[in-house]
Amino acid sequence: MKAERWELIVLGAGPAGLAAGLYAARGGLETVLLEANVPGGLTLEAPRIENYPGFPGGILGRELAARMVEQCVEAGAEIRYPEEALKMEVGEIHRVETDGGSYEGEVLIIATGTRHRELGAPGERRLLGRGVSYCALCDGPLFRGRPVAVVGGGNTAAAEALYLSEIASEVTLIHRRPSLRAEGALVEALEGRGVRLLLNAVVEEIEGEEYVEGLRLRVERRPLELEVEAVFISVGREPNSRLAGEAGVEVDDGGYIVVDERQRTNLQGVYAAGDVTNRPYKQIGTAVGQGITAALEAYGYVRRPYYWE
Repeated sequence: MKAERWELIVLGAGPAGLAAGLYAARGGLETVLLEANVPGGLTLEAPRIENYPGFPGGILGRELAARMVEQCVEAGAEIRYPEEALKMEVGEIHRVETDGGSYEGEVLIIATGTRHRELGAPGERRLLGRGVSYCALCDGPLFRGRPVAVVGGGNTAAAEALYLSEIASEVTLIHRRPSLRAEGALVEALEGRGVRLLLNAVVEEIEGEEYVEGLRLRVERRPLELEVEAVFISVGREPNSRLAGEAGVEVDDGGYIVVDERQRTNLQGVYAAGDVTNRPYKQIGTAVGQGITAALEAYGYVRRPYYWE
């Protein structure tokens, strides 16, 4: 199959990839974004985003993602989806094979993001899609008026519990540590919405035959049975970096792509941005900034302006 030629290939169309595509296309680079799922990334799963600058009072995750996609396309970038990358070859010309075609580019930006981390409890995989979910926005409406639980202690878990508090009859937030890691404003909101907190609690099993019927917990070393009809798991994410690693891109012990302050990887003409990198903060705002940096570096790499080194 003859490969399409582009100046820039961006793998992933989440906030980092869309920001990179926007800046690269505005700079005049022939840019294609390859997305395995739907453009927008995990932003699509956020019920409401309240800490992204420019939106006092917050904005729905789907709306923010849609605006980013629209702006990227209007700038001249092309987004191909759903196209899952199957193989990546890095060299003088970079090559990406997908389930839909072949692409060659002078420069490559990897913005493949992360995937949900599994809890690892018995019953989790067996009951996936039958009460076990990793996305409250996607599946929460199925459990309107029913008792549900959220497992996790960060901002995402707190935001999902808040969203579910408007739908479910009762929401219990379960966290294995003595305090939540979520922002103070979110913690206060949880209290105001009547979300029940179970701290120092570990899920030992997700129970049910055909569908989720409850959780078997250990709370401060004491057993506890919790009757719920759904459990939403939000215990972190893992990087989608396997193809990059197989192509020779350096990753750290956690699988995150190692980049410098200019989003450069260890391979010439290959950059990475967003949650897939080893940069410490996984936020939409930081992903956008990294995507912009990677795009400006990519432009310099291709066009070699006088100021670029």
